[in-house]
Amino acid sequence: MSAYRFASAPRPADQPLGWQALGDALRRWVLAHGGSDLLACWAQRICEAEGKGNTAVYLGTPAHDRDEPLECTDEELAALRAQPLVAADDIGAPRPFVLDAEGRFYLWRNRRDETQVIAALRERRAVAAPAPLAEADLDRLFAGRKDQAVMPQRQAVLRVGGRRLFVLTGGPGTGKTATVLRMLVRLQHDASAPLAMALTAPTGKAAQRLAQSLRQGRESLLAAGLPADWRAALACVPETAQTLHRLLGYQRWNGGYLHHAGHRLAADAVVVDEASMADLSLLRALLDALRPEAALILVGDADQLASVGAGSALMDIVEAQDREGASDLVRLQHCFRTRQQALAGVYQSVHAGPDAFAAALAQAGEDVRRHEVKDRKQLQAILRRWSQQLAARAPVPCIDADGAHAALQTLSCQQLLCALREGPFGATAAAAAIERALRAAWHVPEGDAWYPGRAVVVVRNDYAAGLFNGDVGLCLADADGRLSVWFESEAGVRAFAPEAVPAHESAFALTVHRSQGSEYDRVAVLLPPADGSPILTQQLLYTALSRARLQAELWCTHGALVAALKHGVRRSGGLAERMLHPGG
Repeated sequence: MSAYRFASAPRPADQPLGWQALGDALRRWVLAHGGSDLLACWAQRICEAEGKGNTAVYLGTPAHDRDEPLECTDEELAALRAQPLVAADDIGAPRPFVLDAEGRFYLWRNRRDETQVIAALRERRAVAAPAPLAEADLDRLFAGRKDQAVMPQRQAVLRVGGRRLFVLTGGPGTGKTATVLRMLVRLQHDASAPLAMALTAPTGKAAQRLAQSLRQGRESLLAAGLPADWRAALACVPETAQTLHRLLGYQRWNGGYLHHAGHRLAADAVVVDEASMADLSLLRALLDALRPEAALILVGDADQLASVGAGSALMDIVEAQDREGASDLVRLQHCFRTRQQALAGVYQSVHAGPDAFAAALAQAGEDVRRHEVKDRKQLQAILRRWSQQLAARAPVPCIDADGAHAALQTLSCQQLLCALREGPFGATAAAAAIERALRAAWHVPEGDAWYPGRAVVVVRNDYAAGLFNGDVGLCLADADGRLSVWFESEAGVRAFAPEAVPAHESAFALTVHRSQGSEYDRVAVLLPPADGSPILTQQLLYTALSRARLQAELWCTHGALVAALKHGVRRSGGLAERMLHPGG
């Protein structure tokens, strides 16, 4: 790519912003480097498609019915393939674009990432040597339980032995973390020496939750009477987790990683929780850094929103494994949380369409309710009610860590989630409205940036402070009125001076994307009233509702809800098809 240098070109007065602006710049770059008008057009479109999370666009007959072909004739396809800037695959000297035999049109780097991920996954699956595990040992790990609810978990523990890749997927409350713990204990029990294990997640918040859940699972296993030899294996499972970027040693100055194919990770087993949040590029970097003999366990909910970056890696891998009936995939479906079962029925019905959702909603009763919110007036009214409920839980003076922990637990009881970030129905405006109401109710002096009860969310990783994107903090006062901002951590809770908190925003309303990896007792989901909004999808609705442990409210019009239930978006790319069909 270094052979292609950007040349200046006239800038249109009406140049759009964001990804459209980047696409327009790429279009002009193609023209400046000898590309045709046709290639310049598709270059702009693939750039804008990447901004929506796609790694490719289909110009010919799609390989899957989820991919819509774009307007490109056979003559135009032939003309594109003849362009010097376009390659037929990602073998050989890099070119800016790839147009493969199936009509998938890529930016070179996305095609290369996809090819490397597929090659690494195939190599890992090819060397699988499944190791047996006695039924009596499974009984020890599951305290003798053999009922239908735990059979998929037992299968996961049974099948993970001897594999270099294993995928565990399932919704909230299905026991993913409890299963992962037993899988790791089994791997350690099989090993002749202590294994180096790495527990990771794409975000700091998700990593923190993984560590907490594993600690709880450890206590449950011990309480169930785990035999001594298995207790020794359990003791080798680490109690801490970290972000994938930290594990790989992300280097901000060049966008690369400390660990790569030339400097591998020392880990014998790596667990990636909330793997649906990892984009294609990050998964490629992880696979590149793993030793060939290391075991990789991908864990997550394949039905959730895909990553913010390009690709839907976990969803595509699960799809490929499902279609081939693979034994290195286990899907958990039974919800073990008794109080959440009605709610689970609702969000599990999201992908089945409006009729199934309506039936599940009726069965859920008061656990899931919809409130009509069609304009700003109705939104302001329901935000006032919501704010009054929050104001009733005014924070008391905090004198120790126990009090801070209790206050943070109370904060997680109720959360507003928004489909949008900006605009009158977005999280920024909703959070501002709630803050104004709370300031008035708690008589906060005008001009005070910090006050007891203010909730903030960190928006940028700060490794020095040990705070990460998605961490939620709560400002509390001690008995003398001094303010501190408290955050949950692996060691309990930690206090920071307000001025020491890294870049942050109000946490009284969050986007659904930012809420991934978190759970709350009660959730309200705000959808924009525009029925045709592309943001309204099954994945967004499922992700939002599945954040709730006990109750959920839908703030939306009937039309917006139906639009989301009918729109099951899938990102366009070749990962699933090329996994299934070598050479494709």
